Amino acid sequence: MHTPYRPDPPVVLDRHEGPYGEVVLRRHGDLLQIIANGMFLMDTSDGRSERLLVDAAYDALDGRPRPSVLIGGLGVGFSLAHAAADPRWGRISVVERERAIIDWHLGGPLSELSREALADPRTEILHADLIAYVNGSFAGANTPSGTYDALCLDIDNGPDWTVTEGNESLYSPAGLAACQARLNPGGVLAVWSAQPSPAFDSALRNAGFQQVRTEEIPVARGVPDVVHLATRAA
Repeated sequence: MHTPYRPDPPVVLDRHEGPYGEVVLRRHGDLLQIIANGMFLMDTSDGRSERLLVDAAYDALDGRPRPSVLIGGLGVGFSLAHAAADPRWGRISVVERERAIIDWHLGGPLSELSREALADPRTEILHADLIAYVNGSFAGANTPSGTYDALCLDIDNGPDWTVTEGNESLYSPAGLAACQARLNPGGVLAVWSAQPSPAFDSALRNAGFQQVRTEEIPVARGVPDVVHLATRAA
């Protein structure tokens, strides 16, 4: 008689209680996983979605040389690593509100994924809440260095499925207006989502964005992930 296969349970590597609640890094087999307030955020299994987020933003730009990009959310580092591996990008800024996640990359279990990207002179890591940064209430956000050619945002499971209540404001009319203010003319906003959101597409159009569309990312089961794309008027 064959013994049924039972995968090993996840092992918690670090747990941190911060101003936004609990964030946990755990290992499950070969994967590293980030859990925030009991909600699964992401793991190291694939990264296709995070890479497409960055590529879709670049492809939607108008061919300007060395465009700057702001990545909202460091996560497991796939978006940062992919942007840094592309010499076409100029300045690469990453805003991450969780100090623990930054530390896991700087010298912890996630450093293998991001070591080269963090050593890239184009890269800067900003320990700040993305919404505060976009709204200009973070020091430095009102300087010219606070505007970008592309904003690649991946801080929630989507506009309709936020990690914390406060994140809802990012997808509101005021939040989208703030995103426009952080974009250079003709710049691109790219927002990752675990499922399509027609309501968010409408909100983008109502906010004055142009060329609003979604790109689907096939997944093994269920509805596809998507990247919502929108362009600020030139």
